[in-house]
Amino acid sequence: MKSLSRLALPLSLLLLSPLAHAADFVLESIDIHEGDRISIRHAYPELGCKGGNLAPMLMWRNPPAGTRSFAVTVQDLDAPGSNGAWNWIVVNLPAGTTELKEGAAGLPPGAVQTFNDYGRPGYGGPCSLPGKTHRYEFSVWALKSAKLKIDAKANAALAAFMIKGDALGQAKITATYSR
Repeated sequence: MKSLSRLALPLSLLLLSPLAHAADFVLESIDIHEGDRISIRHAYPELGCKGGNLAPMLMWRNPPAGTRSFAVTVQDLDAPGSNGAWNWIVVNLPAGTTELKEGAAGLPPGAVQTFNDYGRPGYGGPCSLPGKTHRYEFSVWALKSAKLKIDAKANAALAAFMIKGDALGQAKITATYSR
């Protein structure tokens, strides 16, 4: 009984601490939802796909303490190759940024869209192999650095490596696409 009462105070203090009640870092969208199929309007318009190639609207809240900037990525988790394929990478979003508008309209000054694995800068929507359903992970990354040393000519693999190496946290939505 004495050992239980000795634990009661430390446990109650832990439960009342700010860390115990910290809100989760969350990514949301009106265009894509966890586990749902991605609309054709967000799909790639080439390579046999016939989409609108419109980046979905993304919004996030509750980043980890110490966040100095954000990055946004979209990765095809099921594309051939060991790391899937990178459909979109945006870096150097200022710490005050809480959303990207549909189509990535009005990116903040200093934000950089790198090359995707289609070999083009900016957003490249889903375009899975015929008859296959692929999972696409939309992520926002909270970063320690105010600015990553990446320019628009950087390839996706380098940008992803730098993002992951600087990350404080990640919030994500995984959705699917097939044709």
